[in-house]
Amino acid sequence: MKNRKLWMTAACLVGCIGLCTAALAQGTAPAAPVKGEAVVASLSATATVTKIDQKTRHLTVKADDGYKYSFVVDPAVQNLAQVKKGDVITVTYTEALAYEVRKGGKASGDMAAAAAAAAPGAKPAGVAAEQATVTVKITAIDPKVPSVTFATADGEKETIKVKDPAKLQGVKVGDTVQITYTEALAIRVEAKK
Repeated sequence: MKNRKLWMTAACLVGCIGLCTAALAQGTAPAAPVKGEAVVASLSATATVTKIDQKTRHLTVKADDGYKYSFVVDPAVQNLAQVKKGDVITVTYTEALAYEVRKGGKASGDMAAAAAAAAPGAKPAGVAAEQATVTVKITAIDPKVPSVTFATADGEKETIKVKDPAKLQGVKVGDTVQITYTEALAIRVEAKK
């Protein structure tokens, strides 16, 4: 868990400072507050049920690209009896990354998760989401590399390279970066139209 949190923090900070920090480039005056941004990406895929064995829970689907996939549906999936040949399964994966650079503060972290499923008797559907909020403290900035060193709440330090040194304008040692990373997976089954 410790390594995952550090890896996620580093990945988020690279994304924040290296890829999506146009607001930082604008904050060239020392007195101007440094702002944050959010980036959201979503992918969806659909597949049609071509074969289903309710006893063994073996399901075969054909994706839009023509490939067939077969798998055994986990017993945790309720309402499998409602799925029929020809039904369409839609899977949507969404990621969101939001950050805000703040003056001062201290490092911290928090994580939350939630899930929901379809009502009994309905077509199977569900959503699961996880959100982590991590605040890291900038302990060093090297504009020549360019790189930023930060510390997590448990004292671990990590140095990452910054893609564009101009993005460091307005960022100072002692600033904190609050990063919120959210990912969600939604699945729904609809009757053939």
